[in-house]
Parts: sequence; C-alpha cells; structure tokens
Amino acid sequence: VQLQASGGGLVQPGGSLKLSCAASGSIDSIVVMAWYRQPPGKQRELVATITGTGATNYAYFVKGRFSISRDNAKNTMYLQMNSLKPEDTAVYYCTVLPFPSWGQGTLVTVSS
Repeated sequence: VQLQASGGGLVQPGGSLKLSCAASGSIDSIVVMAWYRQPPGKQRELVATITGTGATNYAYFVKGRFSISRDNAKNTMYLQMNSLKPEDTAVYYCTVLPFPSWGQGTLVTVSS
C-alpha cells in the first residue's frame, strides 16, 4: 500500500491545520499507522501513532494539541493540528509501523 500525505501549508502561530494521508488500497489490515516529521536541519521524529482499534499515542511535544485519527472506510489517516507553534514547522510524513517507508511528505510552515 502506498501512502500520500497532503494538507500542509503556511499557517500563523496559534492556528490549525489538518493533514490527510491517503492510501492506495485498504488499510484494514494495517495494525499501526504513524505520522513523523522532519524539522529543517534536524532528524525525523515520531509525532503520533494509531492502531487498528483506535488506540493512540503522541510525542510529548504535541500532546494536547494534535489529534491522530483514521477512517478505514476511506482508506485515510488524519492529523488535526491545533495551537500550532513555529517549532512545529517541518515536513510531515505518514507511514506504517514497524516497517516505515517515506514518501514525499507535506510541508507545514508556522510563521507570522
């Protein structure tokens, strides 16, 4: 299954953005899906995960601000990002675990 992230853009600090991750096929059998991000000049880091049963986990730096979800009927995963900060600026990637692969990602820029 190929995954494609979209929905990035420029947003002001304190704003919101919703990313989508569209799969080329069914995600019913995918146990764990994840969002990662790579800030400029830094290493890629895990942002959030979601299991097939809907259990979620978040990195400490987004807890309470970001929300991960998945819609198996639409073969799509989402990342709702609220209260965005300049340090959230990064290329965001969606992938599956435990064997991640990296597509193009979508750039999120938080700036006034």
